[in-house]
Amino acid sequence: MKPRRTPPRPALQKVSDAAPEAIIEMRGVVKKFSNAAGEFTVLKGVNVQINRGEFVSIVGKSGSGKSTLLNMITGIDRPSEGQVIVNHNDIYTGVSESARSKWRGKNLGIVFQFFQLLPMLTLLENVMLPMDYVDMYDFDERPARAMELLKLVGLEKFANKLPILVSTGQQQLAAIARAMACDPPLLIADEPTGNLDTRSSDAIIALFEQFVSRGKTIVMVTHDPSLTSRTHRNIIISDGATIDEAISRSLPQLRHRHMLEFTKLAERKTYQPRETILSSDQKLEYFYIIRRGEVEVVLQARRNKETVLSRLGADEFFGEIELLRGGKSIANIRAGSEPVELTAIPRADFTRVMDESPITAETLSRIVQKRLEQHRMADPRTRK
Repeated sequence: MKPRRTPPRPALQKVSDAAPEAIIEMRGVVKKFSNAAGEFTVLKGVNVQINRGEFVSIVGKSGSGKSTLLNMITGIDRPSEGQVIVNHNDIYTGVSESARSKWRGKNLGIVFQFFQLLPMLTLLENVMLPMDYVDMYDFDERPARAMELLKLVGLEKFANKLPILVSTGQQQLAAIARAMACDPPLLIADEPTGNLDTRSSDAIIALFEQFVSRGKTIVMVTHDPSLTSRTHRNIIISDGATIDEAISRSLPQLRHRHMLEFTKLAERKTYQPRETILSSDQKLEYFYIIRRGEVEVVLQARRNKETVLSRLGADEFFGEIELLRGGKSIANIRAGSEPVELTAIPRADFTRVMDESPITAETLSRIVQKRLEQHRMADPRTRK
């Protein structure tokens, strides 16, 4: 048997200050295009961090910038401004296209909506192709590894068939096996279930979940809400900018344009443990979303006794009762035992958007009613 060769990795600039858990970092990424009609900006200062072992979906309307964002991550296109760091490597600064292509072959697996299998090659040969391209694994080992991957996706019986002789779902499974050929730490999937039926889609996502459980990181573009509910995080992009994830998780009924508006208007506030955020009877000037930590809703009774009416954690919010129904704060609100990070949306902007989004306003009204009832039951003055 030939000795196993380990070719040198492409020369990419190491970034020592990247967070150790981050596998993708986009820092102020701008992408501009020019044509006969002039110059237009597709990505507008995007900042994204995806950590190792996460399963992340990217969603947004057509033309929002999703595909361009993926092209930045995969090294297929170059940003006009900003920095893209993948697996602690700056993939654009001082890196040739040839070096980036070799790096991509070893570090990324890419799954396309339309499979992109070579029609004249068998499924086994398609899976072997990336190993040949980057000269990874000994020549005699490649068929066995390809067969192992086809077995993993349930296609070992079809290994010697051409793509045209298997179903579309099986072609996508073969494409996933090919994407994993060089055992990359990161898998990028662009609408991987867009042409598949529900059963095949479920099989693909179950396979992705299996990969994540083994430590892989997956970034998937999709329009299917049933799939985004199975990922760890959803990154929403609108008009070339990413939406604050705390806002999108807390107010999912909002239109993307309203989420983006809140993202631009929001202020960040931090409070130390037990620090008062709002006092009873204080007029509210903000709607608050909890980014990190916990807050306590406290009723101050006579003789300095207090009752904790409720505790709210990350992605929950407060202030909606007062802003929607008028009046002042109905209780004291303070930080819990750890520092609290909040997103604060100015009163006037919150009420205006609620007027423009009746579905969200109705949802919040139901939450208001439920919280008022919970507070009434917890208030010792109302107990019999």
